[in-house]
Amino acid sequence: MNFSQLTLAYWCVLAAALLPYLSAYIGKAGGFDLRDNQRPREWLARQGGWRARAMAAQANGFEGLALFIGAVLIAHQLGYDQARLDLYALAYVLLRVVYAGMYVAGLGTLRSAVWTLAFLVNIGIFFIGVS
Repeated sequence: MNFSQLTLAYWCVLAAALLPYLSAYIGKAGGFDLRDNQRPREWLARQGGWRARAMAAQANGFEGLALFIGAVLIAHQLGYDQARLDLYALAYVLLRVVYAGMYVAGLGTLRSAVWTLAFLVNIGIFFIGVS
């Protein structure tokens, strides 16, 4: 594999795919041990507050990932302007980082606004090539 062939947008796909795991790490840090690994869903059901929100951010990260991956792949396949695609992909990832932080912090209204912006950026990737 030649890493020089990976565009910034492709690196953003990797980053977006790793973000849910970061959310799970945050939710489990210091509160999840080997015994909990025997029944992780029961552990999750007992959680509240920021731990539960971090785990919900993980789930939402996976839910939005397919659309983002598809958008980036389609944009590459159609030969959309690479600089714009890279910018949109980076904006999406940065918004998702902010989204996860707001989710963990319990800032519901702001979190929803950031989710909407990230979703619109993601949809915008499909229209980069429209003149």
